[in-house]
Amino acid sequence: MKVSKRVKDIEYAIRDIIVYAKELERKGKEIIYLNIGDPVKYDFKTPKHIKDALTNAILNDENNYAPSEGVEELRSVIAEKEKKKGLTVNPEDVLVTNGVSEGVDMVMASIIEQGDEILVPGPCYPPYSSYAKLYGGKPVEYRTIEEEGWIPDTDDIRSKISDKTVAITVINPNNPTGALYDGKTLQELVQIAAEHNLYLLCDEIYDKIVFEDNFTSIARYANDAPLIMLNGFSKVYLMTGLRLGYICMNSNSALLDGLRENTPKLARVRIASNTPAQMAAIAALRGSEDHIKEMVSKLRIRRDHLMKRLDAIDGLTCAEPKGAFYVFPKINLDGNRWKSDADFVIDLLRSTGVLTVHGSGFGKQYGLGHFRIVYLPPLEMLEEAMDRLESFMS
Repeated sequence: MKVSKRVKDIEYAIRDIIVYAKELERKGKEIIYLNIGDPVKYDFKTPKHIKDALTNAILNDENNYAPSEGVEELRSVIAEKEKKKGLTVNPEDVLVTNGVSEGVDMVMASIIEQGDEILVPGPCYPPYSSYAKLYGGKPVEYRTIEEEGWIPDTDDIRSKISDKTVAITVINPNNPTGALYDGKTLQELVQIAAEHNLYLLCDEIYDKIVFEDNFTSIARYANDAPLIMLNGFSKVYLMTGLRLGYICMNSNSALLDGLRENTPKLARVRIASNTPAQMAAIAALRGSEDHIKEMVSKLRIRRDHLMKRLDAIDGLTCAEPKGAFYVFPKINLDGNRWKSDADFVIDLLRSTGVLTVHGSGFGKQYGLGHFRIVYLPPLEMLEEAMDRLESFMS
């Protein structure tokens, strides 16, 4: 039977690579999973007040359909959170989604026609490219400068804008590189979008998982630019399996009026997001955030340990991540037995049982020759993985 080409072309390297690991597991090989950014899988647990809100909602029979746009109280507290970061946003400009991924899907469906182009960071979290292609668009990678901590090359962005370009995507802190963008870069990104009447699509889901530097939201510089903010509860609030995110539209931008009117239709046609999970999200934003400081402290220790180990391995170089929980080392492929980063990752998996993600899965141009490691596991697991990686490289 027929299968559409658009579905055949979809890729999601982070989970596609698991097929190889499961095959080896069935044969009895022990696998260390360093591929998925799920803190709850390890020793970071959902705070009690969030779990209590979820279970209380279920026990109190709050199991009905929520409004398609999201529970009114949740939209209000999301608007409060984003206002503190500098965004001008009203609750009416918030759409609650089933994770950030659904938010990306809705936005891409709303802004892309056949043949349109959208600028995405190179390397980039895969759904931005995949959903763009699903709706007939073409993702165009713009360079981020590895030698400068993977900061966007704004000259390269300007050079890649064409009459087909509809949007610029920004992920800060970045997945997969862990880059954290400075105010000057963010200001320039807003300026470029405003100059060319482009949507500015910004993902800030790791906004409170930063290390030495303070996080600055692009919203502080948005003014009346057509900024669409994406965020969620999976990472900072340790709610990965509850699948809840949101879209915020800059209330100051009249250029977003068309989206304000039409994107909610997509929310309605998929009915609603999970009601008890929305009760939990309200508790997350209204309640204590003490867990965040502890989480960031543990992650900083794990990052530092991982960087120390990677720096000592010949054949690998790595820019230090400033946020999130990923590192993106570069592989010296010259003279080695691997033809590509994908070959490297599969060989590493089969030889050692350590599962990472090939860099080209995050972009065929700027991700090439790299691989992504998640440093969420406890130190003893990371230490074992690095021992295996070091042995493999030597």
